[in-house]
Amino acid sequence: MDMMETFRQTYLEESFEGLDVMETGLLNLPPGVPDNEKINEIFRAAHSIKGGSGTFGFTEIAGFTHVLETLLDEMRDGRREVTQPSIDVMLAAVDVLRDMLSRLQNHDPIDEERAAEVQGQLEAILGMGSDHSEAATASASPAAESAPATVDSDGIWKIKIIPEKELIQTGNEPIRIFRELETLGKLSVFANDENLPSADDLDPEELHLSWDLELTGESIALADVKEVFEWIDGDGAQVTIVAPEVKAAPVAAQLEVVKPAAAPVAVAPAAEAAKVAEKPGGAAQSAKAPPKQDGSIRVDLSKIDQMVNLVGELVITQSMLSQFGEQAEQAEQGGENATDWVDKLKEGLTHLERHTRDLQESVMNIRMLPVSFAFNRMPRIVHDVSQKLGKQIELVMEGEGTELDKTMLEALTDPLVHIVRNSIDHGIESPEVRRAAGKPAMGTVKMAAFHQGGNILIQITDDGAGINVDRVRQKAIEKGIIDAEHKMSEDDIVDLIFHAGFSTADVVSDISGRGVGMDVVRRNIRGLGGSVEVHTERGKGSVFTIRLPLTLAILDGQLASVGSEVYVFPLVSIVESIQVDKSLVKSVAGNTELYKLRDTYIPVIRLHHKLGVKDARTDLTKGLLVVVEENGKRAGVFVDDLLGQQQVVIKSLESNFMKINGIAGATILGDGTVSLILDISETLSSHKGGTYHQPQVA
Repeated sequence: MDMMETFRQTYLEESFEGLDVMETGLLNLPPGVPDNEKINEIFRAAHSIKGGSGTFGFTEIAGFTHVLETLLDEMRDGRREVTQPSIDVMLAAVDVLRDMLSRLQNHDPIDEERAAEVQGQLEAILGMGSDHSEAATASASPAAESAPATVDSDGIWKIKIIPEKELIQTGNEPIRIFRELETLGKLSVFANDENLPSADDLDPEELHLSWDLELTGESIALADVKEVFEWIDGDGAQVTIVAPEVKAAPVAAQLEVVKPAAAPVAVAPAAEAAKVAEKPGGAAQSAKAPPKQDGSIRVDLSKIDQMVNLVGELVITQSMLSQFGEQAEQAEQGGENATDWVDKLKEGLTHLERHTRDLQESVMNIRMLPVSFAFNRMPRIVHDVSQKLGKQIELVMEGEGTELDKTMLEALTDPLVHIVRNSIDHGIESPEVRRAAGKPAMGTVKMAAFHQGGNILIQITDDGAGINVDRVRQKAIEKGIIDAEHKMSEDDIVDLIFHAGFSTADVVSDISGRGVGMDVVRRNIRGLGGSVEVHTERGKGSVFTIRLPLTLAILDGQLASVGSEVYVFPLVSIVESIQVDKSLVKSVAGNTELYKLRDTYIPVIRLHHKLGVKDARTDLTKGLLVVVEENGKRAGVFVDDLLGQQQVVIKSLESNFMKINGIAGATILGDGTVSLILDISETLSSHKGGTYHQPQVA
């Protein structure tokens, strides 16, 4: 059973991949005369999903996909043109299949009502009733056009199977084919062994038999007979089907077989695309990854080989260290000087440190996946939302090969969905407004990912109207977020869009207006140890910048002491550390302190005040000021002293204890003590001095 569950999980994962292929193909499918290459790619993916579903008894998947296949089959045969309504319905069918697979993955019941609704839409396009599949499949081969969809009499279907020798080696079992035919009617099987070799020459892995079959039954459809042989590819067997005698000439159709779609090389579990239909389970929901009981990841074999080699090096080093220890002990017992052995032991420890670091990097590299797995969800969202709003949008993606931690990629989908939807809804103007402003009717949303320092930056840019700062300020006053007398810079006003419940929309729709979204974006990004900021220019557009660490698990940190406590600063956030010159310190508005760093005043954050450390130094001249920067803002964090730099493993404080403002997590140091890791972004934003923002309410 465990093995079968493994196969089942593999099928589901590959099916999600196939749905991604189908969705991408449909979004790139132009209306008009069918593009055979794209249609065939979509058809192969659908065929693989249907074929594998039968193995695990997913009859709902098989039946639903068969209708979709019929429509695609008519398009690839040139009997039907591609239209935008048919593309939209097929995209809805992809959504239904994704929902079916997600529910099956969690052993939940399938939403039959939703599936029946979309299947009805497919049948309406086909212009058929409940027997559409038989009629469509019967005409799939030119040689079968003269045959009826079903034969009502008790006629005899004659089928001849001449397999290749390697048929069994490809996983095709003739007995299973016979059993499947028996479900259609009474089956008689006649084996032909004239090509059977002698016992001495017989290879048990080769097939030397052929068969003549006779199938009798009521209302047997040609499509049903042909479907039994779909998994025998063209090189696996020659199959001839002759229908019972009818007025037209008998059918002798060579089966046209489509091979299963090949799986992509390395794909992460797919996330469900966002939709815009108003019905539950339809397109208005934001994109979410299909729920999975256990995550999985496909890893390039070269990465595994590298890990194996590094483990081998570790084993060798461990053996060396054990030997050095024994020899040093023997030398000491014999009265010899053990200094030489101690030096060799230190050398071995150096090797161990290097190999451990390399192994750590190798393991972390396994978790790295290209951001394309998050970006690939966006074309569907742009397609659906732009159609809903009547806007023309071009999506441009750059840097899809930039790698990010798998866990972060999965958590990044929702924030990206919200930002892209906001860019289309609030940012990009309607074609009429754009023309009047001298812009192209088609707006552009650009997504780019790239490295900067020790971080990954993801930017979402639109060429829309930009953010109306005056309108944002007015809405914030109306909602009581700020007072009318409150003086704020333009950047601070723009930052109000991240406040919980804030929205500039006058009308609540299924896309926006409820004030839910941007606050979730900031909260989720901060939960990943990152930050989000926005830059806007009226009439020209906006740029949302998401800054993320490379991984959630490992951090290069700077240890600093505050009283008897030791805290960890993320090394990438530190600009410099300085000794305080008392003459450069200036007090403003009571407790607020500023420090003149060259030509700029930066606020001073006393960490012992913020975290309640009682035995810390209070005289600024007796400690150090650690200058940190986040989102273009700087501050000086006062600490007692700086200790060494160390790579630390991040442990979640929220899941093991509780959420603490200004603390990103915890780690265990080399001496076994626990040290808290500072959240620089939250530390700066919660500081009340200077122009820094009030803390966001989670």
